[in-house]
Amino acid sequence: MGRSFIGGGIRTGAVLALGGLLAAGCTASGGAAAPGDDPKSSATAPSGTPSASAGGPAGGPALPAALTGQRPDWRRCTAPEGGEAPGSAWRCATVKVPLDYAKPDGPTIPIALIRKEAGSKEARIGSLLFNFGGPGGSGVDILPRGAAEYTALATRYDLVSFDPRGVQRSAGVACRDDKEQAKAERTVDYTPDTAAEERAFRADAVAFGQGCERRSGAVIPYTTTSNTARDMDLIRRVLGDAKLHYFGISYGTQLGAAYAHLFPGNVGRMVLDAVVDPTADAVGHARNQTIGFQRALDNYLRSTGQDPKDGTARIARLLEKLDRRPLPVGDRRLTDSLALTGVVMPLYSQQSWPLLTSALAKAENGSGAELLSLADWYNDRDATGHYATQSHAQRAISCADSAERPTLDEARALLPEFRRLSPVFGSYLAWDTAGWCADWPVKGEYEVMDASAPGAAPILVVGTTGDPATPYEGAEKMAKALGAGVGVLVTNKGEGHGAYGSGACATKRIDAYLLKGEVPANGTTCS
Repeated sequence: MGRSFIGGGIRTGAVLALGGLLAAGCTASGGAAAPGDDPKSSATAPSGTPSASAGGPAGGPALPAALTGQRPDWRRCTAPEGGEAPGSAWRCATVKVPLDYAKPDGPTIPIALIRKEAGSKEARIGSLLFNFGGPGGSGVDILPRGAAEYTALATRYDLVSFDPRGVQRSAGVACRDDKEQAKAERTVDYTPDTAAEERAFRADAVAFGQGCERRSGAVIPYTTTSNTARDMDLIRRVLGDAKLHYFGISYGTQLGAAYAHLFPGNVGRMVLDAVVDPTADAVGHARNQTIGFQRALDNYLRSTGQDPKDGTARIARLLEKLDRRPLPVGDRRLTDSLALTGVVMPLYSQQSWPLLTSALAKAENGSGAELLSLADWYNDRDATGHYATQSHAQRAISCADSAERPTLDEARALLPEFRRLSPVFGSYLAWDTAGWCADWPVKGEYEVMDASAPGAAPILVVGTTGDPATPYEGAEKMAKALGAGVGVLVTNKGEGHGAYGSGACATKRIDAYLLKGEVPANGTTCS
């Protein structure tokens, strides 16, 4: 598993596969129209807003014409994941971006794109760029799988997504092979109880970073979110859009905020759904998720008629039992760490809660197959034992961003608080603060990101009250951090990770903003 449980953040692909969320109604009315409602134009920022479109990094060297003048060569995707048939409307292309934006004439890396053109050429607004989270999620794979949710948006936008730098087709980071991953699964306890287990835990974390440096050392210094934001501005330019229209989910909200901070004058219609707290440091993110997943677990337990305190204690006892004696599943074992991952997976979507009920009951009766299957789904392990590399990219991006490197002693000191917050998730998330970027070969860029975007067009910030991975409070803080008149908070009362496609009201508000430029009143609540 990766830091916190976002990676799976979105685990958006897995969530799409597990099913959508339950719909909800809404309250409160919309406000003024956003700039750029003319279908033949893009949104415009207020006059005088600075723009970095002529340069590389904001205030940095200008990009060469060989990059800014690129025109993507759109071709039929050879194998877009999601079962698209030959002759489908999806097309793929590659654009080149600087490996290091401080050296724009230096080496380049490829960024893989996928696009489906707008259904109506006459009403077309422009491109709508998606990032589905992770970090480390492949937009080239996820967008075709989830495109049915965006049918309304597809009428007026070209739907576009990409593999961010360090992800799969875009100079993808790789850190260990399947045998190494399987060995770690068998031998490493991610909630160590003894000095020997702590040493093994740290040694595995260090070895992972060394593997990244050995296999992908040329790329990992440049896998920062800010560099990906700069890539998005270059993508905007080569797509021919005056402004960036953007839909970011989970980690994609952090990426969208980074873009708005660097290029406020280039922000068109931007939606941030399932919002990362921009004010949290590494420990703060872990604390947020401890609270968020326990909140979601409590809501799940109530839905099944259980007292949350009793149900939590029951699951904690199961994990303790598996820590002492893992359950055999074929030639593998269901450890407490894998069981915890199996518990996490269904909490991303309320429709998946029945899977958790069944898997827990089976595990308590001595069969760990269902929990292990859920863990494999989350960890991108297929039936042949092959692991995808999303968790590698997630770690490389997170550790290039975060300058913090908590020690084992610092993580151990968090245990009383985190266990009080959640007897189920607390220990794992406390220890994870020290295991994630231990001895990482690259220094991180910041402790806390700057999400201020003065002068940007209105940005919809949508938080779901029962979101486990990006708790609702992060949306409140993001809207405030973006700045007055920029961050527009929409509260979706409901469960699951992300509001669009699950809450009817929130979906309606987002569609009205993206399609018609209607900005809802700040503080709108959907219930």
